[in-house]
Amino acid sequence: MKSTSDFADYAVELLGTVGRVVARKMFGGYGLYCDGVMFALIADDVLYFKADDASRAEFERAGSEPFVYDARGRRTTMAYWRAPDEAMESRELAAPWARTALAAALRARSAKLPRRTPKRKPKRRPRE
Repeated sequence: MKSTSDFADYAVELLGTVGRVVARKMFGGYGLYCDGVMFALIADDVLYFKADDASRAEFERAGSEPFVYDARGRRTTMAYWRAPDEAMESRELAAPWARTALAAALRARSAKLPRRTPKRKPKRRPRE
């Protein structure tokens, strides 16, 4: 999974309509973040968007495939789907896919955040 910085720079420019996008190196590829939330990745100079139950069908209809890799003899499928070819052509065509991926990443992040439980008032001890 080797990716070039030129492709990462192109992807950052392409996806910039969703906000401030930053590419960070990871495992020979790049993670793409918007406001600290990873919503896309690059592997072998291929862009993949975050997907979830709410958006996966959209990627399937576009003929996209999930990101799959082999490690330690196991095949792993991740929740990132290949960007449709037309999304790679312009910022305008990439924008809806980037927004969909960012929404999926935000849903995943909020599901991981611990739920706040209300603080209980200490019980009063009866006076002796």
